[in-house]
Amino acid sequence: MAFDGFKADELLLGFDVYPKVFVKNKETEIHICPTGGNDNRLTPNTEYTLVICALEGGNPKLYPASGDFREKKVATDENCAVCFTHTFDKEQEYFLRFIDCDGKRVVQFPVYCVDEDLAGRYPLMGDLHMHTRRSDGHQDPALVAANYHAHGYDFFAITDHHRYYPALEAIAAYKDVPTEFNIVPGEEVHLPDTVNGHRLEAHIVNFGGEYSINALVEDPEDWEDEIMARETKSMRSIIEDCPDVMTLEEFSEKMEALAQEITVPEGVDKINAAIAKWIYDEIRKAGGLGIFPHPTWISNVFHVPEAFNSYLFDNRIFDAFEVLGGENYYEHNGFQTHRYYDECAKGNRVPVVGSTDSHSSYHTNRNGFICKTLVFSPENERKALIKSIKDYYSVAIDTINEDFRIVGETRLARYTCFLLKNFFPLHDALCFEEGRLMKQYVYGTSQEKEEAKMLLNAIHGRIQRQREKYFAF
Repeated sequence: MAFDGFKADELLLGFDVYPKVFVKNKETEIHICPTGGNDNRLTPNTEYTLVICALEGGNPKLYPASGDFREKKVATDENCAVCFTHTFDKEQEYFLRFIDCDGKRVVQFPVYCVDEDLAGRYPLMGDLHMHTRRSDGHQDPALVAANYHAHGYDFFAITDHHRYYPALEAIAAYKDVPTEFNIVPGEEVHLPDTVNGHRLEAHIVNFGGEYSINALVEDPEDWEDEIMARETKSMRSIIEDCPDVMTLEEFSEKMEALAQEITVPEGVDKINAAIAKWIYDEIRKAGGLGIFPHPTWISNVFHVPEAFNSYLFDNRIFDAFEVLGGENYYEHNGFQTHRYYDECAKGNRVPVVGSTDSHSSYHTNRNGFICKTLVFSPENERKALIKSIKDYYSVAIDTINEDFRIVGETRLARYTCFLLKNFFPLHDALCFEEGRLMKQYVYGTSQEKEEAKMLLNAIHGRIQRQREKYFAF
């Protein structure tokens, strides 16, 4: 069965607990307020024993050396609301367990304590690799942006094959209205065959680069729009000072020379290694994140040979590994996950991302929203996202099946699991409203467009205010 969104349970809908996340060793005031779903669990003006249970320590009766249950008396007000202060001293999930005068558990609420390095880092959901109909996708860039935001994404990059300008097209579509959706420029890089017939088949994603890598080299097989993009800086860059376009001959000479400078193991073609290194280096020069996507995508055989795959990992040619994305058969994400954990076991720490590689943003697309990246970043801004991923503050989320799974470092995976259950259902509801209005603003009637613009202005900032409410940073 396909995944159908992060679901809010009864407690999340029936009680407003805030903040949900706070920093260790800092006194925090926590509020628990019924929102119509109390169902007589808590009664007004009543004293309870609040047991603050540390999830990771085990039961103190069975594991006294590690168990951590702390008790305090609290009382509800006339509205059954509770407010108390506590200082949590370890990063982990805690249960706030209410015990009545008869010693019976009444209800409990999960909250999370984080270490100081996560303070000020908000969880931002994104997709770093997907397509529109400007290459081989099915919808306009502006529509894809609206649909993704409505599905709960905070940011994404349009990474059409060969093309950088579709992301700029989407950005331009919403330039006159405020939204909290961050459209990041990007592209999937495919450079032409060299004059000697060499070609790198491995795909490479440029996330957030300030200019197009595809547009750095002339391509004799270009379509008209790609030629125009090379000739027009505004279509291939978000900055004025971007590199000039090379001829195919100049590119070929550069790659041949670079191939002579590098050392590769047996089974790896030097020219392929040289082109890959050059592309990733150019993405970094452009201020972008160079992503290595889908090596075990089966396109006749594995898209990237294992020897070349190992070379890229051993030499850390790329910035981030797309450990999840694109397809729902096991060999794809399963084998890539194994590769990630094998690299970790070797001491090779690699930033990870998860992307849909989607070609349709409609819910009817079985693979439309199957993977995500959660980035813990101080702000929803291109440079901050890139730096946070490079600094290992990201996890990949697999939503192919009914139950999600998380790939990444353990501490972030545990934190993410809490957030997917206890924060994102509330977050996604706000995203849906804004995403629907974005679509109405671009594709509605004149009256509907004006209405959408008015409402987008009215609700702007709600998503960030929600973060500030639930994260005591």
